[in-house]
Amino acid sequence: MRLNPIVKKDVKVQSRSMKICWGVFAYELILALVFFFAMTIIQQESRYSMNNIYSAMVWLYPVLAVTQLVILGVVVPVRTASSISGEKERQTFDIMMTTSMTPFSIIAGKVTTAIVQSMLFVLASMPVMALSFIIGGMSWAYLFWFLGIALLVSLFAASIGILCSALCKKSISAVIMSYGFYLFFFIVTVLPLIVYEIIEAGASWNMSGTQSNYIRAWLCLFLMLNPIVYIVDFFAHVMMGESWAASILDLVSATQPRGLFHFISSGYVWMILSTVLYLAISALFLFLAARRINPVGRHVRRAAKKSGGKSK
Repeated sequence: MRLNPIVKKDVKVQSRSMKICWGVFAYELILALVFFFAMTIIQQESRYSMNNIYSAMVWLYPVLAVTQLVILGVVVPVRTASSISGEKERQTFDIMMTTSMTPFSIIAGKVTTAIVQSMLFVLASMPVMALSFIIGGMSWAYLFWFLGIALLVSLFAASIGILCSALCKKSISAVIMSYGFYLFFFIVTVLPLIVYEIIEAGASWNMSGTQSNYIRAWLCLFLMLNPIVYIVDFFAHVMMGESWAASILDLVSATQPRGLFHFISSGYVWMILSTVLYLAISALFLFLAARRINPVGRHVRRAAKKSGGKSK
C-alpha cells in the first residue's frame, strides 16, 4: 500500500521538530492536572460517604476522556484550518497543485496528518487513562471504545477545518469559520426543540400529551447531530448501561411499541445512527473541499458562466 506523499512528508518534518514534543508535554500536563483535581474531589467525597474510594475511581474515565475530546475538538480544526490556506499564504499552493496528486488525495493527506497527530496524543495519554481501569475495575473494552470515539471526533473536526481552509484564503478566517461550524452543530441542532418548548409553554391552546410528545420526539432527532449529546450518550451507555438520548423518546415509544421511535430508542441504535451521520457529513465536507481546490473544475465552471452570460 502506497503511503500518501503529504502524510509521509508532514509526519517526517513534524517528528523532527520539538513542537510535537512540547505538544505532547502540554497535553499530558493538562491531563495530569485534571487527574489530580478529580482525585482530590473523589477523596473529599469519600470522607462523607460510606462508599469505597476505589469504587469512585471509575469516574476518572469520563473525566479524563471528556478532557481529551474537548482538547481534540479545539486543536484539530486549528491544524487543518491552516493546511490549505497556509499553502496559499506561503504561495506554495499552485506548486502543490501541479503535482500528480488529485485534489481529493491532497485533502485526504492533510486530514490524515491531523488525525495521526491527534491519535498520537491520545495514545500518549493511555498510562493515565489506564489508572481508572486498573483501580476502578472497568472493562478494558471501554478503552477501545474511547479510542474509536476519539478517532471519530478527530475525523469530524478535521473535515470541518479542511473545508474552511479550502474556502478561505487566510488561516485566521478559516479558524474563525471552523468554530462557526461548531456553533452551528452545537446550537442549531438543539434550537428547534428549545423554540418548541418556549412556544408550547406560552401558547393558549391545549394540545394533548401524546401529540406534544410526538412533536417533541421528531425535534429530538436533530440532537443526533449534536456532539455534546453524542458524547453524553456514549458515557451514559458506559457508566449506566442505558442510552440517555434515547430516553427522551420513551414516552412516544411506549405509545407506539412498533414505531420508528421505539426502534431508535432501543439498544445502541441512537449511537449507531449518529455515528453514521457524522461519517457521512465528514465525507461530504472532504468532497466539497476537494471540489473547491480543484483548478480544472473551477475553470470549467467559470467558462460555463461566461459563455452563459454571453449567450444571453
